[in-house]
Amino acid sequence: MTKPLRAGLVGLGSMGRHHARVLAGLDGVDFVAVVDPMGDKFGAAQGVPVLNTVEELIALGVDYTVVACPTHLHEEVGLALAAAGVCALIEKPVADTVDGARRLVEAFESRGLVAGVGHIERCNPALRSLRARLEAGELGDVYQVVTRRQGPFPHRIADVGVVKDLATHDIDLTGWVTGREYVSIAAHTVSKSGREHEDMVSAVGRLDDGTMVNHLVNWLSPLKERFTSVTGERGCFIADTLTADLTFHSNAAVTTEWEALQAFRGVSEGDMIRYAIPKREPLQVEHELFRDAVLGEPADICTLRQGMRTVEVAAAVLASATNGGTVHIDPVEHVAVR
Repeated sequence: MTKPLRAGLVGLGSMGRHHARVLAGLDGVDFVAVVDPMGDKFGAAQGVPVLNTVEELIALGVDYTVVACPTHLHEEVGLALAAAGVCALIEKPVADTVDGARRLVEAFESRGLVAGVGHIERCNPALRSLRARLEAGELGDVYQVVTRRQGPFPHRIADVGVVKDLATHDIDLTGWVTGREYVSIAAHTVSKSGREHEDMVSAVGRLDDGTMVNHLVNWLSPLKERFTSVTGERGCFIADTLTADLTFHSNAAVTTEWEALQAFRGVSEGDMIRYAIPKREPLQVEHELFRDAVLGEPADICTLRQGMRTVEVAAAVLASATNGGTVHIDPVEHVAVR
């Protein structure tokens, strides 16, 4: 039998506590220890030792580590793990700057280490089903992707704004479900909560096949919403990632003869299907995929290079909001240019 992988965790914050729970019960993995200088304030360490430094964790001998500390520490922690030959699953965004993301990519790729980014929406059942259906051509040509991600302000986030924290979910999932890359973005941001970072963004962009994208993201709404729609040649898919539901609205098939209804529902309508899909916990799926990748098995993880691309697009969003114009993003060199 293959020996279990030895796994560690850095950070016992809001997300780190969930990682600890999943790691403790993950098949084929021994959860070794956690690093958090603040200790285990919430009793979430699952009985493993809580250490003060990454160096102490490395000394225990780990095969991989989940990095769930504040974003501005991702680069420092990731580089230390790479230097020690330890694979890493780094929470999103992979780094707080484009340069930091590039340094992490270079550090892990140059050593041949498996590393990924925790863009968990890739493991949401509704989006996984949506992606498979797009790949199978069920929608035909894709015309537009629209996302809305809004809710109350999360007081746990202090080091980045809504673009790098929330909008990176939508940037990554849009490129992932369509298989395309961003080539331009234009955005506006506001800051209404008295913090130094933006708390609302509205962005319009274009992918490399001409698909239009629209993102509305904020921390200012009492309504929590996680909405993704993909409109194309044969209709529209709508994914609710809070409930993991996927619905398809097909193009017109039946003429509406009742004149009074035409004003509300259009002159014709097609079928609406809500798919019955298995609904496993996305974080569990994410961990299983990364474990398999470390073992050398085929696994659809978000690579560091893909995570870097998301940080680049997020930087372009902020540049557009600051400078007031469309930012063009080189699809080959991954560099935002004006």
